[in-house]
Amino acid sequence: MAKSKRQAYISVPSQIINSLSSSSLQSLLLSPKKSLKNKDRLWKRPMFWFFCVFLCAFVGMLKIWFNLDPLVPFSPIPCSIFQQEPSISRGFSKSLLNVVPMSEKNGGDEEREEKQSGFWEQPDGLGYRPCLDFSNEYGKSSAGILKEREKYLVVVVSGGINQQRNQIVDAVVMARILGATLVVPILQVNVIWGDESEFSDIFDLDHFKKILANDVRIVSSLPSTHLMSRPVEEKRMPVNVSPEWIRAHYLRKFRRDGVLLLRGLDSRLSKDLPSDLQKLRCKVAFHGLKFATPILELGNRITERMRSKGPYLALHLRMEKDVWVRTGCLPGLSHKYDELITNERKQRPKLLTSRSNMTYHDRKLAGLCPLNALEVTRLLKALGAPKNAGIYWAGGNPLGGKEALLPLTREFPNLYNKEDLALPGELEPFASKASFMAAIDYIVAENSDVFMPSHGGNMGHAIQGHRAYAGHKKYITPNKRQMLRYFLDSSLPEAEFNRIIMDLHRDSLGQPELRTSKAGRDVTKYPVPQCMCNDSNSYSS
Repeated sequence: MAKSKRQAYISVPSQIINSLSSSSLQSLLLSPKKSLKNKDRLWKRPMFWFFCVFLCAFVGMLKIWFNLDPLVPFSPIPCSIFQQEPSISRGFSKSLLNVVPMSEKNGGDEEREEKQSGFWEQPDGLGYRPCLDFSNEYGKSSAGILKEREKYLVVVVSGGINQQRNQIVDAVVMARILGATLVVPILQVNVIWGDESEFSDIFDLDHFKKILANDVRIVSSLPSTHLMSRPVEEKRMPVNVSPEWIRAHYLRKFRRDGVLLLRGLDSRLSKDLPSDLQKLRCKVAFHGLKFATPILELGNRITERMRSKGPYLALHLRMEKDVWVRTGCLPGLSHKYDELITNERKQRPKLLTSRSNMTYHDRKLAGLCPLNALEVTRLLKALGAPKNAGIYWAGGNPLGGKEALLPLTREFPNLYNKEDLALPGELEPFASKASFMAAIDYIVAENSDVFMPSHGGNMGHAIQGHRAYAGHKKYITPNKRQMLRYFLDSSLPEAEFNRIIMDLHRDSLGQPELRTSKAGRDVTKYPVPQCMCNDSNSYSS
């Protein structure tokens, strides 16, 4: 006699349901013991549909309450249970059962987030602070120098604004060496940019005179007693001359003519001077040369707009056409642009400032080429720069325009320059003055949380010294000579590449570095120890 079939129902407490995984819930719906014959009857029973509605509501609440993994979205069909199973099981395991550790899935993400949060950390300045204590002998000799009325030094400085800054610094030091009065330096009209700016247009002249009042006498022009004097122009000044050489060659001419005219002081004065003169260099560079008020105000406004977006990185990109030509390198944008640079270099071979006997590939591996946008992007990613980092880029228009910056903007969309941040018409008064524009870039870059140049140059060196003097703010020096061979190795896994690049730059983040550890270093780039000191007056590498 066949047994009568009865349908049994079991009341299940909600606490038990909450402890079940999705596979357990699914087993309540699809029992393997059910025959195919009974399958049709199951779909017709009201309790089955009631349970389906209950389960859909339950899953929906989980989605809201526990905010399951957004990378595995729920099906757009709310009751598509079988499609939901992976999301439900992962959600339970992480939110309720805690069986699978978060690090198992998100270990790489956590490591990346930790590295990115450390990107804004500043290097240990080892307690170094500005320290310009001149000797007693320096102070005693100042009295006689400041009374000088017979010898006048006239200096014409050339190049871009940062090259001019270096020459102005050395002009002050040379005036001190000669015991002469310095006439405010004349800025030579820039042939390339056609900028006719004067000293007082770029720098605060009154501030310049005031800061250096106890070091050198500075006048705006020659006095009437010397206007008719024919200045002696020195054209053959060698590089790296000493104070003794300067006195031996120029004091006699001063006594005879009263006025000495010097041009092109770039790298003429030795980088290794007595301590007091090195301190004077720092005093001029870091205290005396303050930008004129209109430039300073605009630069600070743009800085504040950049700062309002959070901490920011400043990049000095050297990707202009003339940079690629002069360095003997190729931009790597396309065959068209590479050919353009190659032809330009053939037509104007004198522009090549890099070693002419080296191939482009050799120059690249030797670290003599600027980084292009792709290389800058890979370097920043390896060093942990967050994708949402605010980036200010300084420099001239890159060869290839916006196309040249695409690798950078794809990875770091918050990329701005002064044109992006300025209000309509705000830059218009300075549009034809390259020195003004470069000065604004300098201000925003110097005030950044992190700075990195894509290539060496006067601006990068000046900002490096400024940031060191301000307490060793983070400054990334790309280790191009060591890192570029890894950039060319396409077989290297990204994680391994990032580890190598990070290791190569652990000591290139703006930490204090002794100028005296390498001969010929500029004290305005490496102000320790001549212009900075700490409590122990010692340095530990």
